[in-house]
Amino acid sequence: MSTENQEAQEDELLALSSIYSEDEFKRADTAPGGEIQVCLELPPNFKISVKSNSAANSIVESFEGTVLFLPPIVLNFELPPGYPSTTCPIFTLSCKWLSSKQLTLLCQHLDDLWEENGGCVVLFAWMQFLKEETLEYLNIKSPYEIQLHNNGTHTLMKTHEKASHCVATPEEGAVDRRAIQDVQSVSALTKHILNFNENQQKKCFDSKPFLCNICFSEKLGSECTYFKDCSHVYCNSCLRDYFEIQIRDGEVHALNCPEPKCTSVATPAQVKMLVGEQLFSRYDRLLLQSTLDLMSDVVYCPRPSCETPVMQEPGDPMGICSSCQYAFCTLCRMTYHGVSPCKLTAEKLLALRDEYLAADEDGKKFLEKRYGKRVLQKAVEELESVEWLEQNSKPCPRCGTYIQKIDGCNKMTCTGCKQYFCWLCKNMLSRGSPYDHFNDPSSGCFNLLFRGVNMDQDFFDEEED
Repeated sequence: MSTENQEAQEDELLALSSIYSEDEFKRADTAPGGEIQVCLELPPNFKISVKSNSAANSIVESFEGTVLFLPPIVLNFELPPGYPSTTCPIFTLSCKWLSSKQLTLLCQHLDDLWEENGGCVVLFAWMQFLKEETLEYLNIKSPYEIQLHNNGTHTLMKTHEKASHCVATPEEGAVDRRAIQDVQSVSALTKHILNFNENQQKKCFDSKPFLCNICFSEKLGSECTYFKDCSHVYCNSCLRDYFEIQIRDGEVHALNCPEPKCTSVATPAQVKMLVGEQLFSRYDRLLLQSTLDLMSDVVYCPRPSCETPVMQEPGDPMGICSSCQYAFCTLCRMTYHGVSPCKLTAEKLLALRDEYLAADEDGKKFLEKRYGKRVLQKAVEELESVEWLEQNSKPCPRCGTYIQKIDGCNKMTCTGCKQYFCWLCKNMLSRGSPYDHFNDPSSGCFNLLFRGVNMDQDFFDEEED
């Protein structure tokens, strides 16, 4: 290799390294050469579809979507000793979404550019052509449709006007050996396109500044969270505080976008990234539990140490826990009791009574069938008794026996334990001098012995007798 060629090669590689990022240009460690990845700038709302039609089994696969980025065109090259004075760079050109014939056209044009620049370095010109002119040169427009053959190759289907006359079409079957196309299926190509598009969007998002409408600070996208459904952006610090409070309060369905009236919800992956493993475990558990709670055919094992979800068979009140094998009644959550009515605790009976009184006719019939009509009637009668006692009597402060006052003064005598007590304040009175309570100026019931009593002559006559 001549000194001039060696210096020209070194200068060109150094220039490319300084102009392009490592994602676009990687220099080889051993021989003079490297790899160039060229991402095309697509027009807005660029639509692409991938289809496969296998004649053997008539199975048709397809994908349609709008993308902002497509996987790069990859140019691998090696600089021979005679470059750039006499010899063209040795290269291969690969791209997963271009057909072999399209890649062949690009290879031929790269050769033409070398001929036009005879004796000069050409890698920068190649990169500029691939980046800025590929879409126009191949007449690629939206919608861009690719048909994948069962042998792994694919061709461009012209869904728009025919290719420009300035683009030479290679002879049928004549594919340049430097054109590499290795996609085997629609699913593989679709996955590659979508993954690259998502990764590139994330990379662009991370590098842009955004204003958080909570703390009103401007931060890079790498420090923010993007809500895909509504396109709102908030900084991670503010969202982390907001989500942690919601999860600790058990509001796992409230991890939505903080924008007023916005219904967009954070994904589980976003929640996990923000709150960490411990709180995310709580979020995941509560979310699953709330989902199961909405399922009418799911009940929980009533054992406090188990609480495993149990699927309930339609019309069958018996549930069997798959974890602890406990057989229980799905209605009252007690041990399974066959056709016998459910036995209720006092607390459950009070709640059931309120539910029965508030229910309509159909609801009452359902509850009567479930718990027994006699049980419900007894609960209602007890309610009426308790309400009457609360309105018309007071409990003895000593034994709790309910005492009804019909007439007389406010010194009462319990029918159960014979204790004297004050009807007004329910304090116990001395057996030797019960009236001192009403004659003591420091007492709250001073001079109130006959308060609320109808003071007629008959009353005083009874008192004198």
